[in-house]
Amino acid sequence: MDIKELKRLVELFEKSNISELEIDEKGTKVRLRKGGVGPSEVSAHRHITHTPPTPHQATVTQTKIEEVTAGIKHKKVIPQGDNYVIVESPMVGTFYKASSEGSDPYVKEGDVIEKGQVLCIVEAMKLMNEIESEVRGRIVSILIENAHSVEFGEPMFVIEKI
Repeated sequence: MDIKELKRLVELFEKSNISELEIDEKGTKVRLRKGGVGPSEVSAHRHITHTPPTPHQATVTQTKIEEVTAGIKHKKVIPQGDNYVIVESPMVGTFYKASSEGSDPYVKEGDVIEKGQVLCIVEAMKLMNEIESEVRGRIVSILIENAHSVEFGEPMFVIEKI
Protein backbone atom coordinates (compact mmCIF):
# COMPACT_ATOMS: atom_id res chain seq x y z
CA MET A 1 0.00 0.00 0.00
CA ASP A 2 1.60 3.28 -1.06
CA ILE A 3 1.37 6.62 0.78
CA LYS A 4 -1.22 8.10 -1.66
CA GLU A 5 -3.52 5.14 -1.07
CA LEU A 6 -2.98 5.46 2.67
CA LYS A 7 -3.81 9.19 2.69
CA ARG A 8 -6.94 8.58 0.59
CA LEU A 9 -8.02 5.86 3.00
CA VAL A 10 -7.54 8.19 6.00
CA GLU A 11 -9.57 10.95 4.33
CA LEU A 12 -12.44 8.59 3.51
CA PHE A 13 -12.34 7.14 7.02
CA GLU A 14 -12.47 10.58 8.67
CA LYS A 15 -15.54 11.52 6.62
CA SER A 16 -17.36 8.28 7.47
CA ASN A 17 -19.49 7.44 10.52
CA ILE A 18 -17.51 4.30 11.40
CA SER A 19 -15.24 4.37 14.44
CA GLU A 20 -12.82 1.55 13.60
CA LEU A 21 -11.56 -0.10 10.42
CA GLU A 22 -8.91 -2.78 9.86
CA ILE A 23 -7.54 -3.79 6.46
CA ASP A 24 -5.04 -6.57 5.74
CA GLU A 25 -3.72 -6.34 2.19
CA LYS A 26 -0.74 -8.26 0.79
CA GLY A 27 1.06 -8.57 4.12
CA THR A 28 0.34 -4.97 5.17
CA LYS A 29 -2.08 -4.44 8.03
CA VAL A 30 -3.73 -1.04 8.54
CA ARG A 31 -5.91 -0.26 11.56
CA LEU A 32 -7.87 3.02 11.84
CA ARG A 33 -9.58 4.20 15.04
CA LYS A 34 -11.44 7.40 15.87
CA GLY A 35 -11.51 9.12 19.23
CA GLY A 36 -9.33 11.18 21.58
CA VAL A 37 -8.29 14.82 21.34
CA GLY A 38 -5.85 16.54 19.03
CA PRO A 39 -4.83 16.41 15.40
CA SER A 40 -4.92 13.32 13.26
CA GLU A 41 -1.86 11.15 13.42
CA VAL A 42 -0.66 8.67 10.86
CA SER A 43 1.74 5.98 12.07
CA ALA A 44 3.08 3.82 9.28
CA HIS A 45 6.79 3.27 9.96
CA ARG A 46 7.07 7.02 10.51
CA HIS A 47 4.74 9.63 11.96
CA ILE A 48 3.13 12.23 9.72
CA THR A 49 0.98 14.89 11.35
CA HIS A 50 -1.54 16.70 9.20
CA THR A 51 -4.07 19.47 9.81
CA PRO A 52 -6.62 19.13 12.61
CA PRO A 53 -10.20 18.33 11.63
CA THR A 54 -12.58 21.11 10.66
CA PRO A 55 -15.32 22.11 13.17
CA HIS A 56 -17.99 20.04 11.38
CA GLN A 57 -15.81 17.00 12.00
CA ALA A 58 -15.60 17.60 15.75
CA THR A 59 -16.30 13.94 16.55
CA VAL A 60 -13.38 12.89 14.36
CA THR A 61 -10.41 14.21 16.27
CA GLN A 62 -7.79 11.50 16.10
CA THR A 63 -7.03 8.81 13.57
CA LYS A 64 -4.21 6.40 14.21
CA ILE A 65 -2.92 4.02 11.55
CA GLU A 66 -0.79 1.05 12.55
CA GLU A 67 1.02 -0.69 9.73
CA VAL A 68 2.48 -4.08 10.53
CA THR A 69 4.24 -5.93 7.77
CA ALA A 70 4.47 -9.68 7.95
CA GLY A 71 8.09 -9.57 9.02
CA ILE A 72 7.48 -7.15 11.92
CA LYS A 73 4.80 -9.19 13.67
CA HIS A 74 7.42 -10.72 15.96
CA LYS A 75 9.76 -9.00 18.41
CA LYS A 76 13.02 -10.73 17.39
CA VAL A 77 15.72 -9.08 15.28
CA ILE A 78 16.33 -10.64 11.88
CA PRO A 79 20.03 -10.59 10.91
CA GLN A 80 20.87 -9.55 7.36
CA GLY A 81 23.59 -10.80 5.05
CA ASP A 82 24.54 -13.45 2.54
CA ASN A 83 25.31 -15.94 5.31
CA TYR A 84 21.72 -15.92 6.61
CA VAL A 85 18.63 -17.55 5.11
CA ILE A 86 15.16 -16.43 6.13
CA VAL A 87 12.61 -19.24 5.88
CA GLU A 88 9.23 -17.72 5.06
CA SER A 89 5.83 -19.33 5.26
CA PRO A 90 4.75 -20.57 1.83
CA MET A 91 1.08 -20.20 2.80
CA VAL A 92 -1.42 -18.83 5.28
CA GLY A 93 -1.98 -21.28 8.12
CA THR A 94 -1.08 -22.32 11.66
CA PHE A 95 2.55 -22.86 12.66
CA TYR A 96 3.46 -25.99 14.64
CA LYS A 97 6.96 -26.73 16.03
CA ALA A 98 6.25 -30.46 16.46
CA SER A 99 4.26 -33.22 14.77
CA SER A 100 1.87 -33.49 17.73
CA GLU A 101 1.23 -31.99 21.13
CA GLY A 102 3.76 -33.34 23.62
CA SER A 103 6.26 -34.36 20.92
CA ASP A 104 9.74 -32.87 20.73
CA PRO A 105 10.01 -29.91 18.34
CA TYR A 106 11.49 -30.58 14.92
CA VAL A 107 14.23 -27.99 15.61
CA LYS A 108 15.35 -25.66 18.40
CA GLU A 109 17.42 -22.48 18.31
CA GLY A 110 21.08 -23.46 18.07
CA ASP A 111 20.42 -26.80 16.31
CA VAL A 112 22.57 -27.70 13.29
CA ILE A 113 20.29 -28.85 10.48
CA GLU A 114 20.72 -30.53 7.12
CA LYS A 115 19.25 -29.57 3.77
CA GLY A 116 15.83 -31.24 3.46
CA GLN A 117 15.32 -31.55 7.23
CA VAL A 118 11.78 -30.76 8.43
CA LEU A 119 11.66 -27.46 10.35
CA CYS A 120 7.98 -27.22 11.20
CA ILE A 121 4.44 -27.87 10.01
CA VAL A 122 2.09 -25.24 8.61
CA GLU A 123 -1.51 -26.41 8.78
CA ALA A 124 -3.71 -24.97 6.06
CA MET A 125 -7.29 -26.09 5.51
CA LYS A 126 -6.76 -29.21 7.68
CA LEU A 127 -3.72 -30.26 5.63
CA MET A 128 -0.39 -30.62 7.45
CA ASN A 129 2.41 -29.22 5.28
CA GLU A 130 5.96 -30.07 6.35
CA ILE A 131 8.34 -27.17 5.75
CA GLU A 132 11.88 -28.33 4.96
CA SER A 133 15.18 -26.48 5.07
CA GLU A 134 16.69 -25.60 1.72
CA VAL A 135 20.18 -25.24 3.25
CA ARG A 136 22.52 -26.83 5.76
CA GLY A 137 23.05 -24.52 8.71
CA ARG A 138 22.34 -23.53 12.30
CA ILE A 139 18.97 -22.28 13.55
CA VAL A 140 19.65 -18.74 14.75
CA SER A 141 16.07 -17.81 15.58
CA ILE A 142 12.54 -19.21 15.53
CA LEU A 143 10.32 -16.20 14.91
CA ILE A 144 6.83 -17.69 15.42
CA GLU A 145 5.30 -19.09 18.58
CA ASN A 146 3.83 -22.59 18.45
CA ALA A 147 0.18 -22.79 17.32
CA HIS A 148 0.13 -19.17 16.12
CA SER A 149 -1.12 -18.17 12.70
CA VAL A 150 1.29 -17.26 9.91
CA GLU A 151 0.74 -15.25 6.76
CA PHE A 152 2.10 -16.00 3.30
CA GLY A 153 5.70 -14.75 3.15
CA GLU A 154 5.99 -14.23 6.91
CA PRO A 155 9.48 -15.02 8.26
CA MET A 156 9.47 -18.13 10.48
CA PHE A 157 13.15 -19.07 10.91
CA VAL A 158 16.56 -17.49 10.55
CA ILE A 159 19.25 -20.01 9.51
CA GLU A 160 22.97 -19.27 9.40
CA LYS A 161 24.54 -21.21 6.55
CA ILE A 162 27.37 -23.57 7.45
